[in-house]
Amino acid sequence: PLGFLMSAAGIGALSGAIFLASKNTVAGLPRIIPLSAFILGIGLCLLSQSRSLPLSMLLMLFTGFGIIVQMASSNTLLQTLVDDDKRGRVMSFYAMSFMGAAPFGSLILGSLASRIGAPSTMLISGIFCILGSLSFARKLPTLQKLIQPLLIKKGVIKDLDPGIQAATDLSRTPGI
Repeated sequence: PLGFLMSAAGIGALSGAIFLASKNTVAGLPRIIPLSAFILGIGLCLLSQSRSLPLSMLLMLFTGFGIIVQMASSNTLLQTLVDDDKRGRVMSFYAMSFMGAAPFGSLILGSLASRIGAPSTMLISGIFCILGSLSFARKLPTLQKLIQPLLIKKGVIKDLDPGIQAATDLSRTPGI
């Protein structure tokens, strides 16, 4: 069963990689990052409650898709925004944050799972993914205002991207 679940996650990740490879620009990636983290969180929450192998395999497709799209989109956007002479240093910090934090996260989640069980730990992890994605999405208009001049300067976008314009307009709407 574990092999089937890991294969399903791999197929989801491959689908996510193909999805990202079909994009010809980084425009829109800031909106994709929180959406993919949300998909990952929902997948984890539902997977934590599943007791059926076929359903769990289906949910692993979504978690594999969500995690690879979120990580690759973040990586691509970061490499695009950073100046060439600083890219190596920034990417080493980025890689260190992923690889350096993973053992600590595994230790914490393993300890939590031994106390409350793996399904509850997975549910909590999914909830944190959802909350993180919603927090990121809420701050997205501000982030897009900051990165737009960098993308224009680097020639990635010519002028104001329609997606950025829509997000900017939403942030100015009263009550939002």
